[in-house]
Amino acid sequence: MISPTNNAHRRYFVDAAGRRVLIGLTCEETFEFERLDSELVLGPARGQTEPDGRDVWPAAGEQRWLQLYEKHEGAWKAWLVQNRSIS
Repeated sequence: MISPTNNAHRRYFVDAAGRRVLIGLTCEETFEFERLDSELVLGPARGQTEPDGRDVWPAAGEQRWLQLYEKHEGAWKAWLVQNRSIS
């Protein structure tokens, strides 16, 4: 059974202006990521094909979302390693 306590690390920090910023991203990038995230309906991943055999390539907004996600995910993983002894 999973404990009801919330021990998960947050993937963001609060900056001096009180804004929530994703680890590894700037405030502006976080805003852009969240805007894109709310607008996108992500389809099949790049490299997959549609049922009719056409290749699927992400739209520009999805490509940018992926770039920001990868930047955040890399920084998040590095943060976890760096702070492993704290938890």
